[in-house]
Amino acid sequence: MPVSAVLSYFFVRSSVPAALASGLSGVWLALVLLFGAGSAQAAGDGVAQLKQFVVQAPQASGRFSQTLVKGDGATARPSTGVFAYARPGKFRWDIQKPYEQLIVTDGTELYFFDKDLEQVTIRPVSEAMSATPAALLFGSGEIDKSFTLSEDGSEGGLAWVLALPQAKDAGFERLRIGMRAGLPARMEVFDAFGQQTRFDFEGIDPKAVIAPDQFRFTPPAGVDIVR
Repeated sequence: MPVSAVLSYFFVRSSVPAALASGLSGVWLALVLLFGAGSAQAAGDGVAQLKQFVVQAPQASGRFSQTLVKGDGATARPSTGVFAYARPGKFRWDIQKPYEQLIVTDGTELYFFDKDLEQVTIRPVSEAMSATPAALLFGSGEIDKSFTLSEDGSEGGLAWVLALPQAKDAGFERLRIGMRAGLPARMEVFDAFGQQTRFDFEGIDPKAVIAPDQFRFTPPAGVDIVR
């Protein structure tokens, strides 16, 4: 199963090599979280909730689903799996269905493992991740340096935040984050082709104890390595 283009704008900016960006499919994209229950806070405080979350949840684990919505409104088959992160820059994104794919970063290098292709792509993280959707929620926490944030109203019981990347080569046009009870509930990433990637999360545990080896990856024997 070929990798998806959204890896290039969700986890790393336009420095992603052509070998990674070719043969892309619309099945798998990149992320955010649906954090549990609780009544919605007042509309208009989405930015404050987002900034509070970045400060108060330095690590967490949970489950996710991600869905591509094409320009004509058609939706691709959702992908589901589990994830964990520890700020700054450590992340594990484990797609389990319908195809097994894994992204792991230890804060220095990013590994993308496609089990069906038997291929591991390795990229340095460095500053390439600074203005990506992943960095907004799970990066260093200095989100004002990479994004322009504004209130985007209330819808579906969520207080929405509009985030515009300050970098011209971010690879996406804008994203929206729906906050509920101080936690992200949905992220919608919009690209230049009129497509939307929607991420929903559940079972998020901000108090989870995450073993350090969750953010380390050793390529299996016999797989192709792409750098």
